[in-house]
Amino acid sequence: MRFRVVVAEAWRSLTASLSTTLAAALTVLIGMFLVGLLIAFWTFADSWSNKQKEKLVVKVFFCTRDTCEQEATASQINVVRAKLDGDSRVKSYQFVSKSEALEIMKKQQPAMVDSLISNPLPNSFTVTPVKGEYTGAIAQTFTPPPAGVEKATYGEKTASRVLKAARVIKGSFLLAGLILIIASAMLIANTIRLSIFARRREIEVMKLVGATNWFIRVPFMLEGIICGLVGSVLAVLLLVLGKELALPQIVPRFDAGDAHAWPFPLLAAILILLGLSLGAAGSAVTLRRFLKV
Repeated sequence: MRFRVVVAEAWRSLTASLSTTLAAALTVLIGMFLVGLLIAFWTFADSWSNKQKEKLVVKVFFCTRDTCEQEATASQINVVRAKLDGDSRVKSYQFVSKSEALEIMKKQQPAMVDSLISNPLPNSFTVTPVKGEYTGAIAQTFTPPPAGVEKATYGEKTASRVLKAARVIKGSFLLAGLILIIASAMLIANTIRLSIFARRREIEVMKLVGATNWFIRVPFMLEGIICGLVGSVLAVLLLVLGKELALPQIVPRFDAGDAHAWPFPLLAAILILLGLSLGAAGSAVTLRRFLKV
């Protein structure tokens, strides 16, 4: 019976101040739509940056007769292999022989290979790190070069640009998302505050006749939850519309590879839960000052 009274009171409040209810729902709609876009862009950018970091590798080149006094021996190559096996930062590595390197060169630069009298290319290891950030540290383990190793390279400038871009993208979207969530919470709270302020006399009377704080608070929180639910569901529908109409026109313009954002059902669930939480929290926090009669 008491639950029915609370629901009836919340519904009466929603329908009595329809303009305020619509304002609160639209506030949640705009806020959750923008938050949804930011989450989608952030997760896509994070996936893209991770794919770029996966391309960062360390090249360990062994000595040849042209670069050192003598060519690297099989035992020296095995010492480097054992060193890579014992490094927890190494995800995998691949041995590229001189002949394999020449075949790769034939595909990439056939004109240069045709004029070669002999094979000047060295044996090498292509090392893939667990994380792109480890490339520099792995390369440093070969400084100074051990016996049989000419040098270890990792494209320092390219790696630095990729890692810096990844940090900037993640940091920017994360900061923008936090600011937007805080702004949405403040807008929702202010919108609900208008509804509560218009009924402050009613709240004071209820307090004076013995109504408990929770009996007064719950209908307003339920009102906020309903506004949050309606606004977030509408935001999800708007994102679905954008996903179906706008996304197919945008994605083909970018070479994104297999980078992807979070699954849309997960994004929708996050937005709905966030909308419900902001609506309930906005009502509860705003109502506190009016309960002090």
